[in-house]
Amino acid sequence: MLPPALERWKAIAKVRGTTDLDLLLADDVVFFSPVVLTPQRGKAITLKYLTAALAVLGGESFRYGEEWVGETSAVLEFFTAIDGVEINGADFIGWNADGQIDRFKVMVRPLKAIHAIHQAMGARLAEGTSPAA
Repeated sequence: MLPPALERWKAIAKVRGTTDLDLLLADDVVFFSPVVLTPQRGKAITLKYLTAALAVLGGESFRYGEEWVGETSAVLEFFTAIDGVEINGADFIGWNADGQIDRFKVMVRPLKAIHAIHQAMGARLAEGTSPAA
C-alpha cells in the first residue's frame, strides 16, 4: 500500500488533472527542475511547474515504472515521449507529517530529452495555460 501522498499524486498524474494538486502541496514545498539551476520555493511556483509538466509530459505514453518507497519519500521512475523523443526520468517526492508533498525533484535522461522538455515546458509556461482539470 502506498502512502496517501503518493496515492494522491499518482491519481492526479494519471488523469492530468490539477483540481486536488493545490491541496496536496505544502505551502513551503520546494521544486527542483531538471533544467532550472535554482530550487523553486513555495506552493504557487511549484503548482505552476507541475501543472505545466502534467500537460507536457503526461500524454498518452506517460507511465510510471519502478518505485522505491521510504517512510517520508519515494522515487518513481517514469517513461514518456515528446515529439518522438523517448524520455526516461525519475520523480523524487517527499512528504511531511500532514501528508502533503514538501519536496519534488525531477531528473531526466538522455540529454536529447532534457532539450525537448526545456523547449516544451518553456512554451507551456510562457502560454500561462494549464491542462484540463
